[in-house]
Formats: sequence, structure tokens, C-alpha cells
Amino acid sequence: MAVPLSYSIRNLWQRRLTTILTVSGMALVVFVFAAILMMAEGLQKTLVETGSYDNVVVFRRGSTSEVMSSIERKQASIVEMLPQVAIDQHGRRLLAKEVVVLIALQKRGDEKTSNHSNVVVRGVEENSIPLRPQVKLVSGRMFRMGSSEIIVGNSIAKGFKGVGLQGALNWGMRNWTVVGVFDAGNTGFSSEIWGDVDQVMQAFRRPVYSSVTFKLQNPAEFPAAKGTIETDPRLTLEAKRETRYYLDQSEMMAKFLRILGLSLTIIFSIGAIIGAMITMYSAVANRIGEIGTMRALGFHRRNIMLAFLAESLLLGFIGGSVGLFFASFMQFITVSTVNFQTFSELAFKFTLTGPIVLQAMTFSLVMGLIGGLLPAFRASRMNIVEALRAA
Repeated sequence: MAVPLSYSIRNLWQRRLTTILTVSGMALVVFVFAAILMMAEGLQKTLVETGSYDNVVVFRRGSTSEVMSSIERKQASIVEMLPQVAIDQHGRRLLAKEVVVLIALQKRGDEKTSNHSNVVVRGVEENSIPLRPQVKLVSGRMFRMGSSEIIVGNSIAKGFKGVGLQGALNWGMRNWTVVGVFDAGNTGFSSEIWGDVDQVMQAFRRPVYSSVTFKLQNPAEFPAAKGTIETDPRLTLEAKRETRYYLDQSEMMAKFLRILGLSLTIIFSIGAIIGAMITMYSAVANRIGEIGTMRALGFHRRNIMLAFLAESLLLGFIGGSVGLFFASFMQFITVSTVNFQTFSELAFKFTLTGPIVLQAMTFSLVMGLIGGLLPAFRASRMNIVEALRAA
């Protein structure tokens, strides 16, 4: 004979105050757990979407990022002549030789002149734009090649001082004028500043490129291109699909966030489990007579135990649902942090996915199960006569 689920729901409703307090504690834990997973997912998604599956990034072997890479002009020319490089309708090879450097800028709303963050400056060629179709000018105009003009990503324009349209910056012993603001969607390019590659190299006294990016004629030709680049004795270079390159850029930071989230969640969950356990022990203590009556009516010990476990799991389910409901609003928030791979500022949004929902709900149900296990076992082991006498 099974105890109806409505019995568990009714008992939770009768203890509204303790139920609300327990659910609130679980919801807070789930909120923190989901929010940190959403942060890691948003960071990874932003960097992965920065790349294109058809594009290949070439950089110095052993480098972890473009900032640390160096490619000599002669090596770049060899890569440019690869047969796998796509050619556009005008007969131009879809390949861009770029340089990436870091500069320090002051954030908006921060009057402390000593508090600056690193920002990526990317020196680009004309071919860099066709390789990144997600980049769109939203105000101003494109910079002129051969000039000290720059365009900035909208995340940089919103988050830093002096980088709005017609703003003036001074770095590399040169004055630079912001002539345009671009939007690159939910990608890392939105957190960059772009200028002419030759001018950036001259300003920073940098005689080598950071990377070479090209589009494949056929995505299936990547293994051939990679093999040619990495086995050529004249080159000390490595090639990756652009999507894979940016995924690797996010791994260290995403792993750190997930470990941080798990650590905080375990600490907070101990309190939530204790709260659930106290609630269920209280329920057992207040319903000794009911337990005795159900046993006298023919309900088995396992039925009593399952009834109390159902209440505890229901608490976990409600707490998880509430926590995820509030965590879903974090998707409207854009945050910025330092990318551990490049040590530069990166803006991204929290991202809620199906696997995160599943993990958060599973975690919440586990909290409810652990919190209700001992009280449910105590209720099921009660003697019928003693329980009826206490009624």
C-alpha cells in the first residue's frame, strides 16, 4: 500500500514557514551553483563563437596565445602561398597577417588612476574583415590603412574611458583617434581595439607578426594544411582551427570557475542539507501519532520511509526550481574579467544551457535526499504501539 503524494504535499503546506526557510536555503545554493556554471559556459561560448570553423590560426609552436607568439615575415609569406588558402572573387587570398599587443586602459566609473586593465589591440589587414563577418560597424567609419586611426569593440567603448567615438588615446609613443565602434556579437572581438597592422607594429617596435589567419578553400583540407605547416623545416609554427584555438583559450579560466563554483556550492550545501534535515526531523516529531496510525492501518515501514523521502525530494525540487528561476535572469547581465591566457579584459554574458539546468536540479534533489534520509529512516523504524501511545 503506497502513501499518496498528496499526503506529502499537504504536510509541507501545513508547515509553511519551515518549508519556505528550507526551500530558500536550497534555492540560494542552487542559484550560486548555476550562476557560476553559467559564467564558465558564457566565457567559453564567447571565445568559441569568436572563431570560424573554416578559418585556420597559425602561431609560433609552444605559444599559448597570440600575445606570446611571433611569426617572421618570411614564414608568413610561406604560409600565404599554401594551396589550401581560399581565394575570393577578385583573386585575393583570404589570409590576414596580424599582430596582437596589450595596452592598459582605465575603466569607466573608476577615478583611481592607478587601477587599469589590459586591453587587446589587434593590428589587422584589409583581409581581416572578410575573415570575420560577425564584425559590423555600428557607428563612425572604418579606419584608414596607413593612419593612426582605430576602431573599438562596443564592450571596450562602454567599459573604458576615452575610447568613445572621436576619443583620443596615447600609446606606443603615438596619438590614436577612435573613428568607429564595431559590434562583434557575443564574441571576444567585441573586447578588442583594431588598427592598421603596420602602424601598430611600428608603434610598438615589433618586427614580427603574432599570427596568420586564413580561410580554407574546403574545411576538409585542414589536416593537409596543418601537416604542411607543422612539418616544414623552415617553419616553427603550429596550426589550429580557429574554433579550437579559441576553445583552448577559454579552458583554463572556465576550469577555474567550475572548481570555484563546486567549492562554494559544497560549503553552502552543507548548511542547506542541515536545514532540510532539521525540517524533516521536526516533521517526524510532530507526526508521531500519524505515523502510528498509518502503521496500524497496514502501511509498511518502506511506505513510511518513502513518504518522508518524497517530502524531502519535493523540498529539493522546489528549491532547485526557485534557484534556477532567479539564475535565469543573470543571462541579461554582461560581466568582464581577465582572461588567464592573454591577461586581457574580456566581456561576456552568463549563459544558461540544458546541461546546467540538469546539473543544478540533480544537485538540489541530492541535497533533499541526503537531508531527508535519516529522518525518514527514523520515522520508518518507529514502534506502532509507542507511536500510538504518544499520539
